[in-house]
Amino acid sequence: MSKSPLVTRAELRRRKEQEEVAQERNRQLQKKEAEREYQQEEKNIDKYYRKELKKTKPVTKTRSSEKQRSREMNTFLMKSIVVVTLLLIVVGLMVWFL
Repeated sequence: MSKSPLVTRAELRRRKEQEEVAQERNRQLQKKEAEREYQQEEKNIDKYYRKELKKTKPVTKTRSSEKQRSREMNTFLMKSIVVVTLLLIVVGLMVWFL
């Protein structure tokens, strides 16, 4: 048997550096893949919410504007009821006295 080792320290160091380089390359590839998946997922989420936003129209009505509109309609209806009752009274008087 020979006295020389089967694997020298230099060879071990070289293998270790190669493994580290390979691991670093794998980490970078995994990071890129994870980033790509993340971007794809973000794009899908964006697309979904964009579609939802198109489905639901923005709210243009407010409580105060609806209340104001209701008041206006109420006054109009009250005026029309008063006018109709006055006309009915006039018609009733015409029928009664003529």
